[in-house]
Amino acid sequence: MKTRSMIFASIAGIILLSVLGVSLGSTAESNENKIRVAYFPNIGHAIPIVGMEKGFFESNVGNNTKIETRVFDSGPQAIESLFANSIDLAYVGPGPAINGFLNSENHNVKILAGAASGGASFIVHPESKINFVSDFVGKKIAAPQIGNTQDVSLRHYLSEHGLKTADKGGSVIVYNIPNPDIYTLFVKGDIDGAWVAEPWATILETELNGNRLFHEEELWPNQEFASVLLIANADYVEKHPGIISNFLDSHYQTVTWINQNPVDTRIVFNDFLNSHLGQSLSDDVVDVALSNLVITGDPLRDSIHSFAEKADALGYLGRNGYDLSGIFHYDTNHIKGENNT
Repeated sequence: MKTRSMIFASIAGIILLSVLGVSLGSTAESNENKIRVAYFPNIGHAIPIVGMEKGFFESNVGNNTKIETRVFDSGPQAIESLFANSIDLAYVGPGPAINGFLNSENHNVKILAGAASGGASFIVHPESKINFVSDFVGKKIAAPQIGNTQDVSLRHYLSEHGLKTADKGGSVIVYNIPNPDIYTLFVKGDIDGAWVAEPWATILETELNGNRLFHEEELWPNQEFASVLLIANADYVEKHPGIISNFLDSHYQTVTWINQNPVDTRIVFNDFLNSHLGQSLSDDVVDVALSNLVITGDPLRDSIHSFAEKADALGYLGRNGYDLSGIFHYDTNHIKGENNT
């Protein structure tokens, strides 16, 4: 428990620095010769973590461009920083990517590539009796920040089965709180379940005896959906096409390396947690979490449109409908790495 609390405190500290606009090793350089990249300390963000730690991005982007990394805990936080021009690229879920595109001026947020498929699950507290969807009635369920990918998936799942959340006059209470707080409430028994991404799902399952009721991909066609995407500020992409091209080369190179080296990926990920947060996860947790993901450069375009339909039905995309035309910076026929799954 002490170890996990230290990890959470470290994550919170790094996130605070990121929100305040302080990067890991930032300088006062002009944005003309640097690229600022945001991602989460989650195994689903293995591409930026491994790619940065192994030096794939640094070697391809070039000696004249400084890479600054910033760590966040949720997609909406990253989108806010993208709007504030504090970052240039970000690895986020489809929910924040779609909202960023629709709410940015001139649709200035674009999807460059995929990063992961799957990797989210619903975990039931060991003392809660949730075995079927009907058991959700009257229960307290947690998901990360409202509007994030797991939140949309949870609320859509409830709606699809005729259940309403308490804020809509129903009986299912949904708490939208950061992943570390979900862990704390799970420990205390103050929630009945949580819809969370890896490695949090595996942590709740293996360390706190939670029951994995289902993997989210089981609810999707072909059991695949984009869970992490690489998005960018379109102005930066247009001004720095060479940097972006090299960055994408590194992105796809990292996809291939991860899929060929799962054990080494676990080592790199835990080394990252150790060096940046001061603690790591058990090998078993990381191995299971990684096995529950597909690391891919394919953005799984159909799942993006399907996710938007779900978010729109929940009222998350405004009252006037939505249009995702132009959300992909490149036509998917030209996106590399689609076969690196």
